[in-house]
Order: sequence, then structure tokens, then C-alpha cells
Amino acid sequence: MLRLVSLKLGRLYRYVKLAVLGSLAAALVLNTHSLLASLQRNELSERRFLQLNKCPACWGTSWCRKFLNGQLRLESWGRLRLLDFFNVKNVYFARYGEPREGSRRVVLKRLGSAQELADIDTKICRRATGRGRCDLLQALPATEFASLNGDVRLLTPGAVEGWSDLVHCPSQRLLDRLVRRYAETKDSGSFLLRNLKDSERMQLLITLAFNPEPLVLQSFPSDEGWPFAKYLGACGRMVAVNYVGEELWSYFNAPWEKRVDLAWQLMEIAEQLTNNDFEFALYLLDVSFDNFAVGPRDGKVIIVDAENVLVADKRLIRQNKPENWDVWYESKFDDCDKEACLSFSKEILCARVTVDHNYYAVCQNLLSRHATWRGTSGGLLHHPPAEIAKEGRLEALLDECANPKKRYGRFQAAKELREYLAQLSNNVR
Repeated sequence: MLRLVSLKLGRLYRYVKLAVLGSLAAALVLNTHSLLASLQRNELSERRFLQLNKCPACWGTSWCRKFLNGQLRLESWGRLRLLDFFNVKNVYFARYGEPREGSRRVVLKRLGSAQELADIDTKICRRATGRGRCDLLQALPATEFASLNGDVRLLTPGAVEGWSDLVHCPSQRLLDRLVRRYAETKDSGSFLLRNLKDSERMQLLITLAFNPEPLVLQSFPSDEGWPFAKYLGACGRMVAVNYVGEELWSYFNAPWEKRVDLAWQLMEIAEQLTNNDFEFALYLLDVSFDNFAVGPRDGKVIIVDAENVLVADKRLIRQNKPENWDVWYESKFDDCDKEACLSFSKEILCARVTVDHNYYAVCQNLLSRHATWRGTSGGLLHHPPAEIAKEGRLEALLDECANPKKRYGRFQAAKELREYLAQLSNNVR
């Protein structure tokens, strides 16, 4: 009986698959003329495609000249709007050309799905007029996104606290950093809001509330050694970042020595984001194989999705001394049946100086036997060589890092795991 049901489901899946492919083929035939036209024209130089008319309810304008001058072109299939149905995240690959430097690949992001972008328009209109549709330019001054216009001197915690993960518990020091490094203004370098135009302030606040990834990349830039993709610029509701390389997922079955090196880098990233000289703890709330990429030349692991990053100011925590601020916090192991599960309390992440969250996230979701992704299991360090498997140390450290049995066991296991992976990496080079 079970086999019969399985066969029927298999046939149904094939029929549905064929129907979808047939529909696509028919659509391609019926729209051949428009498809050829879309392949020939450069939509990245069109204001409507960039949604430049939405500004200042947008992400910025610093790269508009490059877009409108035709210096960016979508790659092959990215020019087919018919395929946008499958591009739910609105991420595109493009070529960016400079006269003296040649062309290079970049990644373009709208920072949300079409529905999410429509929702923010509706939210602005309802806040300003009570209706779902309106003229955004006229409505914006009546919303919270214009609350800091005029003579307001500083972006303060009380104005934006809780708007997104980035500012779930902001300190004045963090907000000054966001304003000072805001790249969508010609007068960057000052933490004073009055040095920004009113339109730039609204862009900053809307980005902070909708998807703060660009602000994370700007405030903790790769040029200073932070493990994030390089922010390039924006035009309307399109942001450009540097293309890093293939997703970490594509290295799941890479040679053992390569996977060991990648695992060591991931643990180093967890350490850097947790403990650094700036005393900002950057906690990754969404950790999965497609949130990291690997440089093809240097083999460097980089975070390519920084939307869900919570920043806690350790200096402020020490100053305010909330309850149990100096008690080490151990994240609870989440043995769920879904991919990329994490268990955490934002309030606790904001109130403790010593937290093991990043070690936990990397070990559970990427490295250990508990990691599952796209139907696989075993994590990035699956099937180690026989001598390492027989020794048992790697498996023990990974298990203790993901699901510690001893108090504060994850802190010690993470430290020893970093050292052990560094040793293995050196031995196989």
C-alpha cells in the first residue's frame, strides 16, 4: 500500500514538473519578441526598474550615475523578467565596468521580496493618510521616518531602538558609528545628523527599519578586516555589493583539507564577531550555508547576508551593569527537525558581556553532525579521514560545541576546536 502511494505521488510530481516546464516553454514562445527586446535593453539604466521614483523611500542614490550611465548590466538570464517568479529574494548578478579597470561581477539586491517592498509602501501610506495607496513623496514627512529632520543633532537610541536586529539594543556609540559611516551622503565622516540632508536622513531610517544589511556592511567594512561583503553603493531600491564567490554550500563535498580550512575560518569569524578590540559583539541570528561565500582566489570565507545581525555594545553593558551582566551565558541547544535552527534570547544577548551564541550557531548549523541543509546531514566536516575519526577528538569537540554536556563546555570546546582545526589545516597544506 505504501509503495502504491509512493508511486502515485512520484507520478504526480512528474506531471506537475512537466506542466510547469510546459507552461514556461509556452510563455517563452508567446513572448519571444518581448524576450528578445529585454535581452537587448539595459534595464539597470532605467529609473523605473531601479524604483528611483520611490526616493527618499529608498536605499540611496550614491551609485545612480553609474547605473544610469549604463556601467552595470544584468547577466544573461537575469535580464528575463519572466524568471523573476523564481527570484523571490530579488538578488541579481551583474557586470560593472570602469573604463580603466575593465569589468567585474557584482551582486545587486532589492533587500526584500516584491511583496515586502509593497508592504513598506502601504505602511508609509497608512501611517500618513490612513489609506493603503498614496503619493509616497507627500506622505513621508508625516511618518516616523521624517521625525529626525530639521535641527535634530543626533540619532539617539530612543528614536530607533527595536526597529531591527541591528538596533535591538543600540548604544549611542553604535548609532554615531552608523551615521558617521553612512555611505549614501557626500558629507560622510560626521556623527551629526545635521550634516545629512533631510532626504538622506529618511533613507537612513527606512533602511534601518526595513533591512539594515547595507548599514552593517558600511559600519563594519571589509576594508577594515570585518568578514562581510564590500558595500559599493545604491540607486533607488537597488543596492550593489561586491561579488565574493560561490556559496559555502557548494563546498559541502569538497576535499577534506579544503573543508577543514573553511571550518577553521568559520570558527575564527565567530571569535572575531564575539570578541574584538572595538567591544561590539555582532551576533549572527541567521546562520546557514547560503549566508556565506568563499573567494575563488584567496579561499576566504565571507558573510554575504547580514540582514539579521544584532550588535551589543559590551562597553555599555559594563557601564550599566544590568542583572547578571557578568555571568557567562550559554545558548540552549535546539534539536529541531528543520534547517538552520537557532535558539536565542535577544534580551539576554543585549545584557551579557560573555556569550557563546556565535560558536553555538556555527557549530550547530554548519560544522557538526546536527547540521542539516538541502537534504544533507553531517555538517561541513562530515566523513573525516579514518585516522581522525578513530582518534575521536574532532567529533567530541564538535558535539560539545553544538550541545555541551558540561557547564561552560561550549566556551572551552570552541577554543580547543579553533586550535585543533588550525593544526589540521596546517598539516594538510
